[in-house]
Formats: sequence, structure tokens, C-alpha cells
Amino acid sequence: MAKRRELVLTEKEKQILLEHRDHHRPDVREKAAALLKIAEGASAYRVATSGLLKRRKPDTVYNWLNIYADEGFDGLIQRRHGGARQRFSKKKEELLERVRQAPDEVVNNAKVVSTDVPIPSRWTLRTLRASLDWLEGYSLSGVHRVLSRCGLRLRSGRVQQYSPDPAYKEKVSHLCSCLQRTVHNRDKQELVFLDEMGYTRWPEAGRVWTQAPPGSIPVAGCDGNNQQWRIIGALNALTGQVCYLDNYIVGRAKVIEMYQKLTQVYPQAETLYVVQDNWSIHKHPDVLEALSELPQIDPVWLPTYAPWLNPIEKLWRWLRVDVLKMHRFASQWEAFRAQVNGFLDQFATGSDDLLRYVGLKGDGLLANACKPI
Repeated sequence: MAKRRELVLTEKEKQILLEHRDHHRPDVREKAAALLKIAEGASAYRVATSGLLKRRKPDTVYNWLNIYADEGFDGLIQRRHGGARQRFSKKKEELLERVRQAPDEVVNNAKVVSTDVPIPSRWTLRTLRASLDWLEGYSLSGVHRVLSRCGLRLRSGRVQQYSPDPAYKEKVSHLCSCLQRTVHNRDKQELVFLDEMGYTRWPEAGRVWTQAPPGSIPVAGCDGNNQQWRIIGALNALTGQVCYLDNYIVGRAKVIEMYQKLTQVYPQAETLYVVQDNWSIHKHPDVLEALSELPQIDPVWLPTYAPWLNPIEKLWRWLRVDVLKMHRFASQWEAFRAQVNGFLDQFATGSDDLLRYVGLKGDGLLANACKPI
């Protein structure tokens, strides 16, 4: 709990405030009266809400206290027109600058970090209050109101990932150039994104519409033994066509079979770019030997650990959201696999909606590479 704001006055300061309360302009008299009441033991909140002729916001009275502590009563007298706003503007800038920093960067403030407590990774109301002297007397709800007034909200952050591949830029440039060549040679070239994923018989947890508490929490059953199934799929970068194979195991044999299937799906393509990650199976000698017998396939290798450059990853996400989460087929393994295949089959002839969903239509890096120049 925040420490209650107190005001201790000398006899001289008290006499000055009494003089201002009785013989000054109305706004100054109100401020002096508020400070005198706080000095007598009333809380700033009580003074603001019921101790003055006009009800005030508690933050207004707290602000008077802050100005009086920093500049004396002369500061309150001078701040008749916009002074509080100007003062708050400076505090807002200081607060915004503070939240831009990580807490562990503010290591010189003993109130925020100590040798006994690990440095926090994110700001909280409590640590923000401790890091700024002018927030010291605020309650946590008061700090929250200050943050809101400054336009600060709790928002979900995102982790910015980086590929450690030293040839990252070169590989991205090569991928974009392959997309551009395919756009301008549609009758002779195709480009697909290849990837694998697995799913299990038991459902994944997810949010569903249900009654509010105290209603019961929805439960999806996990009947029988859990099983896993795997898929290898290819997404056409320009049409959204999806072709796939599935099996209990997706290894060298299935990858080779997928390459062979792609040559059957795109028999007209003199060059078939297959964009894929660096999974060891993709570069296994048996797979590379099979590729040598399929000269129309030109592998395009993604940078290491860069899944954001493979749009088919978002197709798998769509599958998880629409089919795998909270499904009711745990006791019907064959029916469940048919449900998964049915989801993928809807894209067998292509889909603009899928292209938009995975980022191949729009204004992103890959989407722009798919546009004619």
C-alpha cells in the first residue's frame, strides 16, 4: 500500500497559507485551504472529494502538493493558466522515456533494483512508482490512472526473431528473385513452399464460447491412447494450391515421394522452385540423389531458423485453429484424420483467401515479390 501523503508546515508557512486563504484570488484561496486541511491530517483524497467548496479530482490536489513541495506556494500562484498542464507534460515525457527503457537499464535507482532481488524484465505499476520520485506518494490505482492519462496501455508484445544465418540477406534476395522470375514466366516456372507438420489424436487446448463463471469449463476428451500423424505439404506461391502427403512417418521416402508428386502436379513447369528449410532429411544423400533425377526441381534453401519466410507455416496455424484445437474426435481416429485431410483438400485448386492469410497477397516482403514489376 502506498504511503499516505503528509504535509508538515512551519508556523511561518502556516501563516502564509492562512493569509493566502483569506485574502487572495479564488483559485489561490482554494489551493491554500486544501494544503491547510492536509497539514491538519486530512487525506488529499478526502480533501479533493469532500473538503472543498467544489469537488476536485484527487490527482488535482496531489498535483498541488507536488508543486508546493518543489516550488513553494509561489509556484502555485504562478500556475494559474496552463501551469499544471505544462508540468504534467514534462512528467509525461519523463514517464514515456522511462517505459522505453528496460528495468535493468535503470540500475542506479536503488528503489528499483537491489543486490538481493533479481532485476525485473518488465515494468509493473509498483516498480514504475518506485523509479520516479514524483510518483512515490501515489497508490497503485493512481499510478494506473497516470499511465492511462499518458496514453499508456498494457499491450501484448511480440518477440522479434533473427536468423543466425550469415547468408541471410543473400538467401532472402534469392528467394525474392525466384518469386519474380516465376511471376514473369508463369507458363514455364512454378514456385512452392514445402514443409512438414505433425498432429496428435488428442485435442489441443483452445478457447471456446461458453457460460461465464460459475459455469463449468468446457472439456475435450482424450479417449484411448494418443497417436501422432504427420503431413508433408506444398503451397503454390501464386495460386494458393495445396498438395500434400500424410503418413505415420515422414522421412526420406516420403520427401522423395513428395518431390515426385510435385512433378506430376506441375508437369508443364520447366523449372519448379521448391522453397524449404534446412531440416537434415532435406539434404540427406538419398534425397539429393533422387533430386538429381528430377532436373526440373530447383531447391531454394531458406536461411536457418527463419520460419517467417515460409508461408506454409501459417497454413499449419490455420489448421490448428480450425481443426486441431478442442476437437471431439479423440475416439474416432480415422474420422479425425479425414477431417484434417478435408481441411487441406479445400485448397486443392488454389485459394486467394489462403494467399491473403499466409501473407502472399498484400504489402509484405513476399507479397510484393509476387507482384509483377
